[in-house]
Amino acid sequence: MKEHIIQLLEQTVTILKEQQIIPADAQPRIAVDRTRDKAHGDLATNLAMMMAKPAKKNPRELAQLIIDNLPESDLVNRTEIAGPGFINIFLNQDWLAQQIDIALEDENLSVQKAVTPDNVVVDLSSPNLAKEMHVGHLRSSIIGDSVARTLELLGHNVIRQNHVGDWGTQFGMLLAYMEEKRAEDAEISMQLSDLEVFYRAAKGRFDESEDFATRAREMVVMLQSGDEECNKLWQEFNDVSLAHCHDIYKRLNVKLTRDDVRGESFYNSDLHNVVAELEAQDLLTESNGAKCVFLDEFKNKDGDPLPVIIQKNGGGFLYATTDLAAMRFRQQQLNANRIMYFVDQRQALHFQQVFSVVQKAGFVKPETSLEHLGFGTMNGEDGRPFKTRSGGTVKLVDLLTEAEERAYTLVKAKNPTLTEEELKHIARVVGISSVKYADLSKNRSSDYIFNFDSMLSFEGNTAPYLLYACTRVGSIFNKVDAETVAKLATAKVQLNEDKEQELAGKLIQFNEIVHQVAKRATPNTLCTYLFELAGVFSSFYEACPILSTEDEDVKLSRLKLAQLTAKTLKQGLDLLGIETLERM
Repeated sequence: MKEHIIQLLEQTVTILKEQQIIPADAQPRIAVDRTRDKAHGDLATNLAMMMAKPAKKNPRELAQLIIDNLPESDLVNRTEIAGPGFINIFLNQDWLAQQIDIALEDENLSVQKAVTPDNVVVDLSSPNLAKEMHVGHLRSSIIGDSVARTLELLGHNVIRQNHVGDWGTQFGMLLAYMEEKRAEDAEISMQLSDLEVFYRAAKGRFDESEDFATRAREMVVMLQSGDEECNKLWQEFNDVSLAHCHDIYKRLNVKLTRDDVRGESFYNSDLHNVVAELEAQDLLTESNGAKCVFLDEFKNKDGDPLPVIIQKNGGGFLYATTDLAAMRFRQQQLNANRIMYFVDQRQALHFQQVFSVVQKAGFVKPETSLEHLGFGTMNGEDGRPFKTRSGGTVKLVDLLTEAEERAYTLVKAKNPTLTEEELKHIARVVGISSVKYADLSKNRSSDYIFNFDSMLSFEGNTAPYLLYACTRVGSIFNKVDAETVAKLATAKVQLNEDKEQELAGKLIQFNEIVHQVAKRATPNTLCTYLFELAGVFSSFYEACPILSTEDEDVKLSRLKLAQLTAKTLKQGLDLLGIETLERM
């Protein structure tokens, strides 16, 4: 809708340039906004005020010229000039009603597919397999998952990549401890049931025993050289660690599978090739025994170029080396033309630098979009990164369990007559959804305060509120007989009341919102839209009786508005990876 109006205004600007009213070199950034007061139309633009000075015209005079030259459209009913030169645009309500009918007949609710689908690699979650997933992995997992779902809805080919940390010196310590436990006839799977405990025990042995530390270092070399027994231990550790991760993904309703895992170990054999190619292009400089790429666009406080260390003194590699190999693989083997990294905002400089190196080296095509979609941290009430009461890292599994337990208490208090099975199901959906929605509804790049009480509230922009809104809309159709439902297919939408028009206008914004999420990787935009849609429907429901109205055509029209609201809420929540409920 907004896009169509923008196109009309762009055509108008071209016409006014041809008439030499607007300078030929003018490139206005046309903005169209929704009005707060429907008395001022549905949409408004400040184009005339923005172009008045270049055109050497009074803003209201130029606004009239814009209106006079605006191409005809079935979407626009009328326009008017307001204030110092705003142009208010009133939409054709018959056209709006027609869009509701069209959306209901379309399985994608009129969300337009991409004209040219992209191959999009989405890098998300990426836990360190040496430990269990903690709260720091939540944002990468669920924001990346939501954006990936949205891109898929638009027809893009999405390739999820879980770049897990499954390599490096810490694994020598862990494997040495596994070897030690096995020699004691300990059950390894039991030992690994709590990775945090296992890791701390291995670290304790490493710190207290020089012999153990020596063995751990030896096992790093053996692992890197492909020793069969060492690799067998490493694979066993990875399998258990990944099982922990995928249990979490299942609880979170995140679409990540074992096939999506391509960890640091996958690129290990290619790291020497990366160094050789950089050397062949004269991009490497030796500095204190290390091989580096110096980038003029990144300087320290003294104005000297900052290095990107590719290979350490002694031959070791760094995260940057692995990332370069991964980008090259994603370009050359996965044929990506958009690569999206959902990684902590604090890694911004790292990604700016490796993006620069990979482009200078020609590892990716110039037209390939490399995007670091950074996110802020989840903080406690004290404004600091969320920790346990003892100051330790919070396991993600413990956080989700507590959310479900709190939701169970809340749901049971509201619905004491529900069966235990129903209570647990609703509590699971409400608890997990509350954690996810509280995160996804925040601006991606901002930090936020984690608070169970606010996220589990049935008031405000929360998952419980939206889940209840879904059940409320759905409950209307529990009271509708099959004959009436059958009539909906041929009934026409009528928009005679203000609240009907407002709801219809909000419903057809869905396509625009979905495309915004895909372009900007901002699920919070969708959260805000769904919250507003639920509020608009509530106002419509109070002002416009549905089942009690005597006019059959009006009843069917309002049922269709309710039907599209239910479908939009459900589809929107699905894009967020949130399950819905039949009852609460």
